[in-house]
Amino acid sequence: MPNNKIILGVIGADCHSVGNKILDAYFTETGFEVINLGVMVSQEEFIDAAIESAAQAILVSSLYGHGEIDCEGMRDKCIEKGLDDIILYVGGNLVVGKTPFSEVEKKFKAMGFDRVFKPDIDLAEVVKNLKEDITNK
Repeated sequence: MPNNKIILGVIGADCHSVGNKILDAYFTETGFEVINLGVMVSQEEFIDAAIESAAQAILVSSLYGHGEIDCEGMRDKCIEKGLDDIILYVGGNLVVGKTPFSEVEKKFKAMGFDRVFKPDIDLAEVVKNLKEDITNK
């Protein structure tokens, strides 16, 4: 991959750090240059880091159930900052309650996210998708 930089972080007021560290290690091990912003990251911080590093993708994690609120408008902010074609991934426990994943996925895709992942996704699948999406970008 010519540019394999990705931005990783946990959005909003979410302070779940263990999964973030696991994701960082896994993506690094599979050949990505990970810029890990850690926890409690704002949309603006994700976007600014992507601009500064010329990253190919932003991977947003949310485990505390408020991802829908925290992610609203993120694609529009990316476009406003010139990141029209940035790959946007989101995953975790994205909404409060027992909403079927198909509905959650539909909501986040409508918000402009390219792919939406359940909390128990096999990370090998995410890496496969990400490599394909970067190649086809």
